Amino acid sequence: MSNDQSAMNELHWLIDMVQTIEVGLVVLDRDYNIQLWNGFMENHSGVSPNSIKGSNLFDKFPDLQADWLKKKMESVFLLKNRTFISWEQRPYVFKFKNYRPVTGRADFMFQNITLLPLASLTGQITHISIIVYDVTDIAVNKLQLKSANEQLEQLSQTDGLTQLHNRRHWQSCMEQEFDRYSRYGDTASLIMIDIDNFKRINDEYGHPAGDKVIQHIAYLLKQALRDTDCAGRYGGEEFGVVLSKTTAEEALNFTERLRKRIEASEVAFENRLIKVTVSLGINDLDSEIDNSSTWLSGADKALYVAKQEGRNKSIIHK
Repeated sequence: MSNDQSAMNELHWLIDMVQTIEVGLVVLDRDYNIQLWNGFMENHSGVSPNSIKGSNLFDKFPDLQADWLKKKMESVFLLKNRTFISWEQRPYVFKFKNYRPVTGRADFMFQNITLLPLASLTGQITHISIIVYDVTDIAVNKLQLKSANEQLEQLSQTDGLTQLHNRRHWQSCMEQEFDRYSRYGDTASLIMIDIDNFKRINDEYGHPAGDKVIQHIAYLLKQALRDTDCAGRYGGEEFGVVLSKTTAEEALNFTERLRKRIEASEVAFENRLIKVTVSLGINDLDSEIDNSSTWLSGADKALYVAKQEGRNKSIIHK
């Protein structure tokens, strides 16, 4: 076999590989005109190499982020260095539909892209190659894992019965609020809430009814909160609330509205209506409170006074 024939064979194999490889290959000249468009690009875009050769990439694909992509390409031409675009920076460059049944959960193909400078025989960078890798499987798995981890994180901070923060996470909210006060002097109020005669509810109606009452109070509490407030289930029938940027008097308005709303409501359980009330203790931050435990203990003392004075009332810690 002559050298010419051998070279022709190699070229034939190379062209065959370029056309059948499961990677997108595009070659552009200095003016972004398309010189090569392989089988992968044809299959996913529906545009044949013959119909696109010599056309300007950005005219043919007006959806491409032209300014951003040209900037990337210019740096490849100037610096003579390849550059890499990860799906995590930008999910795709070419918006191709995702046809793969395994990853039917994604509407489009996630892509990693390499931009490669191509030199002529004289060493000048005359062309640029865009290599498109389909990384949909990897991306979808990673995103699902991230979502699962976020859900786990959420679960680890949430009380199962009420969907409020659990005690541990609520305490960290309280500590953060105390730190904010220590640094910036932002006032805040702490409220402890206890369901009145809860043992009697459990004894008379049973524990499932007690759970329903706890959920009911949590629901009314959630409705009363602002986005900046933090509420948690502190113990069995006890709740804690941190109201940011709130004085004791403002907190009293909050607790009284909530207390009256709870008193006026009823919990339906197995064709019976259960009436329920709560007692509330309030403690706002001042210079005498030197840590979050003292802040909490003041609210607890106020709650104890509310119980002693006949329940179903709000008391501010003095």
